[in-house]
Amino acid sequence: MSTRRTASSQKKSTVARRKISSRRGGSRGRRRSSSVFLRYPRLAWWIGGTAVVVLYVFLFYHFFVGPTGFRWRALYGDEVYPEGYEIHGIDISHYQGKIDWEQLNNAMIKGCPVRFVIIKSTEGSSRLDENFRENFNQARDYGFIRGVYHFWSNKSTAREQAYYFLEQVHLTDGDLPPVLDIEHKPDDKSVEDFQRDVLTWLHIVEDRYHVKPIIYTYYKFKEQYLSAPVFDDYPYWIAHYYVDKVQYKGKWKFWQHTDAGKLPGIKGYVDFDIYNGSYYDLRQLCIGSKDKDKKLWDNDE
Repeated sequence: MSTRRTASSQKKSTVARRKISSRRGGSRGRRRSSSVFLRYPRLAWWIGGTAVVVLYVFLFYHFFVGPTGFRWRALYGDEVYPEGYEIHGIDISHYQGKIDWEQLNNAMIKGCPVRFVIIKSTEGSSRLDENFRENFNQARDYGFIRGVYHFWSNKSTAREQAYYFLEQVHLTDGDLPPVLDIEHKPDDKSVEDFQRDVLTWLHIVEDRYHVKPIIYTYYKFKEQYLSAPVFDDYPYWIAHYYVDKVQYKGKWKFWQHTDAGKLPGIKGYVDFDIYNGSYYDLRQLCIGSKDKDKKLWDNDE
């Protein structure tokens, strides 16, 4: 009996030792794997740094490059202009710097001359574009049909902005109707109140020049905030870049189709626009054209 117990006890102790050793061996394996990065800190830095770079590149492409890939193609790819339009123009501000109007006068866009130039004048109720006066005078001196736009600000009232625009800008017969460039709605204002403010500016300026001002904005903004039927009575200048066709289904007069145009006489990029109609139609849109037609009609009678 004692011999059997001794053998049995020895067997049990052997099995226990094996279990303990196996546990110790497993923990040693885990310790060895976890201590690799402690033994090789540079390897840990390389792996961690690579992971961070890969994650950054993925997020940057996903949120910035992907959604604006069309813009990169426009800047660095081949020039592509909408088909079926012959009346081309540009819009400018101080961002174009000092313009060589002699060179610009001979510039061509897709084999067609530059017919009209629309110039930034004012912003809000106190900011005058620093190059407005020179651009405004030079555009007329070089024979371009000229237009002027006011950039809407949510920091001042519609009345203040309208009267400031009229104080700084003096359009004459042959100029395009004044333009309201509006791209932002105040977050704390309802759509109805916002539309009422926009109409206030439009009505004040229309009373001065007796022509309906042109509304400039991108097509999604118009559909979302300026979709009331009353705004369809105004000429629409749509901003929609790098597409073959305008997706907006309503009527429009002008289309700003790229902000990456290049022309002699202008350093850097410039916005390219087209007019949706003939040169005669463009002239008819200008201030004083209806009065001229009326005088000619009266003289014929």
